[in-house]
Amino acid sequence: MQTLTGFLYAVDDFMWGSWMTILILVTGILLSIRFGFRYQRNIVFNFKNTFAKIRSQGEGEGTISGFGAACTALANTVGTGNISGVATAIVSGGPGALIWMWISAFFGMSTKACEIILGQRYREHYKESMNEYVCDRSFVLKNAFGWKKGAVVLAAFCFLFGPWTCCVQTEAVTSSVGAAFGVPSIVTVAVIGVTCMVTIWGGLKRISGVMSKAVPLMAVIYTLMGLGVVVMNWRAIPDVVALVVTSAFSPTAAVGGFAGATVRDAIQYGVARGIYSNDAGTGYGMIAHASARTDHPVRQSLWGWGEVCLDTFLICAVTAFTILITGSYYTSDATSGALTTIAFTSAYGALGGKLTALAISVFAWTTIIGMYYTCEKSVNYAFGDTKANRRMMPLYMVYYMVPCVIFYNLEADVLWAFTDILSALYVLITIFIIFARRKVVFDLFDDFWKRYLPAQQRGERPEYVSFDCREADKSAVSTGEKD
Repeated sequence: MQTLTGFLYAVDDFMWGSWMTILILVTGILLSIRFGFRYQRNIVFNFKNTFAKIRSQGEGEGTISGFGAACTALANTVGTGNISGVATAIVSGGPGALIWMWISAFFGMSTKACEIILGQRYREHYKESMNEYVCDRSFVLKNAFGWKKGAVVLAAFCFLFGPWTCCVQTEAVTSSVGAAFGVPSIVTVAVIGVTCMVTIWGGLKRISGVMSKAVPLMAVIYTLMGLGVVVMNWRAIPDVVALVVTSAFSPTAAVGGFAGATVRDAIQYGVARGIYSNDAGTGYGMIAHASARTDHPVRQSLWGWGEVCLDTFLICAVTAFTILITGSYYTSDATSGALTTIAFTSAYGALGGKLTALAISVFAWTTIIGMYYTCEKSVNYAFGDTKANRRMMPLYMVYYMVPCVIFYNLEADVLWAFTDILSALYVLITIFIIFARRKVVFDLFDDFWKRYLPAQQRGERPEYVSFDCREADKSAVSTGEKD
């Protein structure tokens, strides 16, 4: 086990070394410049076309509303990464890791927008087995590049190893619930397993329906809890802000239970945990948003802004400031969700610990369900729109839940290292796809802002811009145009 742990740490350290950090940041910067920073500066327009339309079913072709798709994506992003991931980033990278989470998120808005546009552009409508619009990295490799064999290999890799990243979710829940309520871990994982299975059994519409209610409610409650800590300790805010900024660009000395961190540590863990938290660059955006009903792919891509803002600039910041203001990371040797639980306990007493444990549980629960949906798309690709695809779903649900309920008791650092490695691989594939198909993305982006939107503003009704690669293939075959 020690050999395996050492190997994982070594690979994790290499994958999230300086070169990966530079690649992610440069990608986001270049895309933001090309987009004229529209995703960062058009805040009013972005809000009107996202959160202000949460009750709208949307226009155009799709399976669920844009908000429903966004909540399915948020189930992945608003999770234990905001609680346990931030705590781990601060423990390993120091308080300055928060700044680097914000920096990567700021430019990551553009990266995530590209994922959503590509998911809408290269999606397929599975009518026979599930009546759902679907897409993931494998669909893009096939439909954009014609790499069918490589796409199958990637799909198999994703649906086999994807479930193992959810071990960090159950580890966070069992540790926090055990500390707050004294509930045995076996009971906690049993509840998680049964309730998650019941939810994912209902398919996309049940998943999006549950996420549309659970994610916003829990995000609001948790944010209010954190803001309460900040308000009660408002005099400490200037010192904490100074510490965060200083630590982002200079080494942090060891103090109390904190071992100290270099600037490289702050950047590495800040960017890595930021990516895990908001998923900007991992490719998950193209999966969740492919099913959305929208009149233009670029309009749906505005949700990338909303997800990153809510996830990283708000909820991650709440967690970080709670840990720092209460001084928990100085005085405790705890890591992961346990550190955040200690921080809220010091602020609110025993009730704070219990509320945090509940928040971690709900966040982890929604993340496990949201992650299932992304892994399921790889199964869908591998088996196609066939009866075999429909038969595989129950079997895969069982396989998916096995790591969550059996391997939850591994060390948190080991689980995070494995999760980081898979995230790094997904990032490399996604960034390759974005740059290789950047012309498609830019053409759709320019079409929305220069033709489609101005036409709507003039009172015209331009035709919806929607895609279905299966129908396109059939049309090409029938007319003899397909290569």
